[in-house]
Amino acid sequence: MTESTTRRGAGTAGAPAASPPPVPEGPFLVVGLGNPGPGYAGNRHNVGAMVLAELAARAGAKLSPGKGPRSRSLSGDGRLAGRRVVLAQPTTYMNESGGPVQGLLGYHSIAPTELVVVHDELDLDFDVVRLKRGGGEGGHNGLRSITRSTGTKDYLRVRVGIGRPPGRQDPADFVLKDFSATERKTLELLVGEAADATELLLEKGLEAAQNVVHPRS
Repeated sequence: MTESTTRRGAGTAGAPAASPPPVPEGPFLVVGLGNPGPGYAGNRHNVGAMVLAELAARAGAKLSPGKGPRSRSLSGDGRLAGRRVVLAQPTTYMNESGGPVQGLLGYHSIAPTELVVVHDELDLDFDVVRLKRGGGEGGHNGLRSITRSTGTKDYLRVRVGIGRPPGRQDPADFVLKDFSATERKTLELLVGEAADATELLLEKGLEAAQNVVHPRS
């Protein structure tokens, strides 16, 4: 960010201030990725589902199975940051997340541009949260499935850092392990920060939320 750029998105000195585009009222579809069942619940790969549970609690939304296009997810309606949201967790395995997500988008008539996916991110250190729209999937099977099913990468992501595996450990094994004892001491804080970032994204839009969540250089 340059000295002449404000957090409200103004341009360079001498240029007229550019107003950020208005944030849609919603509904947004907010999806937390993970694998189903208690055996996976504490895995690093399931941190997206952990954040989704926190968001559901904040919104007072009860997640329940639906029928038809909603049958492969737990979902519920609510409000977050003044926006209407559908909160959902696929009940399929991670690499099949796209079908349930596309089913929910179609059922609720939500465009993929108003889809927010909360997921674990190997390329970020543990305890780091970042926001973005689009881009690659970084080998994440859940994101790959969503991109394939929706036909676009142009959806919002809340990336929750879990760090790289130590030594030569296979990343596929690493993400399916529970957080370490040291990580668990601050995991609740990380989940809360990711939930805060998601609400800020919904309230203010991507650029303004990034200006708050991402560190200044």
